[in-house]
Amino acid sequence: MSKEEPRIGVYICHCGTNIAGVVEVEDVAKYAATLPNVVVAKNYLYMCSSPAQAMIKEDIEKHKLNRVVVASCSPRMHELTFRKACEDGGLNPYLFEMTNIREQCSWVHSGEPKRATKKAKDLIRMSIARARLLEPLEKREVNVTSRVLIVGAGVSGIGAALDLAERGFDIYLVEKMPYVGGRVAQLSKLFPTDELALDVLNPLVQAVASHSKIQLLANSEISAVEGYIGNFKAKITVRPRYVTENCDACGECEITCPVEVPNQFDYGLSQRRAIYLPFPDAMPKRYLVDNNSCTRCGTCVEACQKKAINLEEQPREIEVDVGTIIVATGHDLYEPQDGEYGYKSCKNVITQLQLERLLSENGPTNGQLTLDNSTPKRVVFISCVGARQEPGIYKPLKTDQKLNRYCSRVCCMVGLKNAIEIKRRCPDAQVFYLYRDIRSFGRGHEEYYMKAGERGVVFIRYRPEEPPVVSNNPEGTIVTAYDVLSGETLAISADVVVLNVSMVPSTSASDVQSVLRIPMGADGFFQEAHAKLRPLETPLDGIYLAGTAHGPKDITDSSVMGSAAAAKAAILLAKGKVELEPTVAYVDLTKCDGCAMCVEPCTTKAITIEEYKEKGTIKKRAAVNDALCKGCGACAATCPPKCIYVKHFTLDQISAMINAALAK
Repeated sequence: MSKEEPRIGVYICHCGTNIAGVVEVEDVAKYAATLPNVVVAKNYLYMCSSPAQAMIKEDIEKHKLNRVVVASCSPRMHELTFRKACEDGGLNPYLFEMTNIREQCSWVHSGEPKRATKKAKDLIRMSIARARLLEPLEKREVNVTSRVLIVGAGVSGIGAALDLAERGFDIYLVEKMPYVGGRVAQLSKLFPTDELALDVLNPLVQAVASHSKIQLLANSEISAVEGYIGNFKAKITVRPRYVTENCDACGECEITCPVEVPNQFDYGLSQRRAIYLPFPDAMPKRYLVDNNSCTRCGTCVEACQKKAINLEEQPREIEVDVGTIIVATGHDLYEPQDGEYGYKSCKNVITQLQLERLLSENGPTNGQLTLDNSTPKRVVFISCVGARQEPGIYKPLKTDQKLNRYCSRVCCMVGLKNAIEIKRRCPDAQVFYLYRDIRSFGRGHEEYYMKAGERGVVFIRYRPEEPPVVSNNPEGTIVTAYDVLSGETLAISADVVVLNVSMVPSTSASDVQSVLRIPMGADGFFQEAHAKLRPLETPLDGIYLAGTAHGPKDITDSSVMGSAAAAKAAILLAKGKVELEPTVAYVDLTKCDGCAMCVEPCTTKAITIEEYKEKGTIKKRAAVNDALCKGCGACAATCPPKCIYVKHFTLDQISAMINAALAK
């Protein structure tokens, strides 16, 4: 069909008044009809409607159209719609061209209808010039491996694993920590239900551990990933625990170990041994050795009656083939700078998660709210620590400090929950909550805020340019803050100051990013393909995002996103095959000299240089992996002999558009 004389149908959309309110669409249609190779030109109220699509199909048959141009909204919204209409009409879908005259004409030039109309004509003239040179393309299919790799075993990763396993798919669940459950395992209660965190988490963890379709790889990390959608090959490094599966968690090894170090699970509020169980309900319920602090004295080996300790154990690497990957690497917590709000300079200044550990039944005080062996009577919460750090307002303590300009969304509710819990346990305690704004946006969250006020929590609003100051004096720790509502500067004596710290990207995120080659946003969290239309997907097909790897979320949103990512992955796995877009780079082997200038610009690593023999001489040439190529065109822009181009966006097509734009 591409060798035939182009017969083009042009269709101009009113889009209600979105376009027609500014652009003279009838005039544009009349103009389009005068252009070379245009057989029919029409305008219609809504081209995306069923009647308009039926009109295109009829015109393809009636007028023997072999090209179609639709001038309407963004291709991101309806390009697939019109391609499908062309295909249903018997036309190859890649012989369709779409012109954006809504966003690029009527919306941006709403006050200049004449110039907007002229611009619409120019854009359509360019599209018609390109349409003449379009070639039919065919998609191809590849088989899909019906297994999934999930990176991260917090609530979103666990939820995704269980959802997919229940659908019958095999799962590799990889977690860098020696236990599963993520941050939820460290919490006391959950808002707004006030359920114990472990009462919610433990059934999920047990379900993962006992499911025949889920292979749990704790204390592990992905080290390499190759391949493409449906056919990924991943290498997983399993770090040694130095304790075998024979361990029955009796604890004799821990009792005899002479080495004590700060317990990271309790954020340094307690000590643990060099051989330890992360927490009583940890899964896998098996001890492990901290290789960084172990002296190899061997006392634990002698104490273990099960002979389960092997201090000579080495890391091992396993390879797995999977069809899709779900990234659920979670988040870390903001570590305040030394001296920030008195952190580390005042011994009774703690973070919100340290308070969670103090309130937790498996925490360092067994759930007793005590610090330095005393129960606090005056507690001050300070919100927005490590969040909403706007330049010019927030004054960093270090010149090279990265500012977190985003809101972590959940900190307000965590602070309110713990303020209420303190008042419940110690009704006579005075609790002050210093805030910039209260962002209690979720279902039942506003009621939580009201409940805190009813319990006697005192709310004090501070200005971001005048944040609270925490200092030590002979009388103890004093928090000084200007109260916006009363107009007074208050000095509050505090037994404990709790910093409501924000979520920050996981420290492992950069390692995962380097392996998977998926982009990160300016905030350091992983970037979705499209915020509205593809919020779960990454630009690399077959890799999905879940939970706080994508950005700050509460447990509910993280769980929902985990299930949504699982549903996305399941669609692909259930089909067993995936169609690959044909708009990929193509190498003209008669011109390629193997210079490799195209290799480095390719962000998806789709281009390699291969050797071949020609008349006894070894030569080099570029080769494109169609499954990895995204058709971005970076290779074509850097190729000196112009021998690589993107199908559907050839240099001839682009040149034709430029020439049409310059024509009067």
